[in-house]
Amino acid sequence: MGNFLSGAHARLICSGGAGSAANTCKCCEITLIGRDPARFDPLALDQLDATARLDGMGKVVGLPDLHAGNGIAVGAAFWSPDRIWPHLVGSDIGCGMALWQTSLPVRKFRVGQVDRRLQGLDDPWDGPVEDALAAAGLPRELGMLSLGGPSLGTIGGGNHFVEFQRIEEVVDPQRFAALNAQEDRVWMMVHSGSRGLGQAILSAQMDLTGKSGLPAATPEARAYLTRHDQAVAWAVVNRRIIAERFLNAVGLSGECRLDITHNSVTAYRDGWLHRKGAAPADCGLVVIPGSRGDFSYLAEPVAEQAEVALSSLAHGAGRKWSRNDAHARLSRRYKVADLQKTRLSSHVICEDRRLIFEEAPEAYKDIAGVIGDLEAAGLIRVIARLRPLLSYKTRAS
Repeated sequence: MGNFLSGAHARLICSGGAGSAANTCKCCEITLIGRDPARFDPLALDQLDATARLDGMGKVVGLPDLHAGNGIAVGAAFWSPDRIWPHLVGSDIGCGMALWQTSLPVRKFRVGQVDRRLQGLDDPWDGPVEDALAAAGLPRELGMLSLGGPSLGTIGGGNHFVEFQRIEEVVDPQRFAALNAQEDRVWMMVHSGSRGLGQAILSAQMDLTGKSGLPAATPEARAYLTRHDQAVAWAVVNRRIIAERFLNAVGLSGECRLDITHNSVTAYRDGWLHRKGAAPADCGLVVIPGSRGDFSYLAEPVAEQAEVALSSLAHGAGRKWSRNDAHARLSRRYKVADLQKTRLSSHVICEDRRLIFEEAPEAYKDIAGVIGDLEAAGLIRVIARLRPLLSYKTRAS
């Protein structure tokens, strides 16, 4: 693909590939954020390279959590001056993280009690779906069954979760205090997206235009952006309702401290920025989770360095193994019961026997290394580190 520069990030200039002349290459610049280029998965790099060759692509960034996806690398950002690619955003439009500070003192948290109260949360929300959407400025028809209405207020599958946490370490006491954050409270993280709505939007777009880039000034692009923005807003509502359902189940109140989106396309620097599994560095505080058996980090983006990474950050630890590989490797070594408690003594609720292996901590990269890469590149300042207490994925088997 090219040559690496020294330092906390590396820049790759495509050489045109095997058998190609350099001056015929249409590949744009690729920047990798990481201290050790050898740690990047070759398949993920190949996927980045393929995306960088799209006609009209201007710049591509691979973040420290970069890993191979379904044809598109995850943990990446893509900028074009005049084109939009819906398939780079993917089907889970608006997927992201919300972080809540709850009213519960850590000293009163009892795993067994909380576990017993978390019942029925995979079932459809029985609240007023259409009213909730209308209050967010969304069309009431987005509550229709065909667009995933009954899924509003539910986590979904894959790597989505709700996790109760406590502050393990305040790294920047002054900044933490300025946020009026409370070190002695239980915190809660919600990771989910637009569920069936995002899938419906992408499927309809692929039927119309396939994977072709949409010139941003066309009616087709504007129509997609309208649907995209609705899905992003739907996902924010979804995370709020999920949080309220979990808080109500445990008998708590809470305050949302941040909500960030990882899959989106937005106007940026006189062009269009696609984030595929990337946290924004231009929307305030971020939370970057590890696996369900590792720490998460509350951090503040450093604006002065943001442009290096297209104002994007790692959105988590990033997968080390594919889902199939994780299941094949770990199902031979562990029983389900072995994975219901982590090395940090946190508890895991996941009654899907395949998913508990696919999402095991061993399937993910070391989050401390990812955070270290971001710090070395001057992209974040860590405010606090959070320890998992209980991770909820599903009661459904």
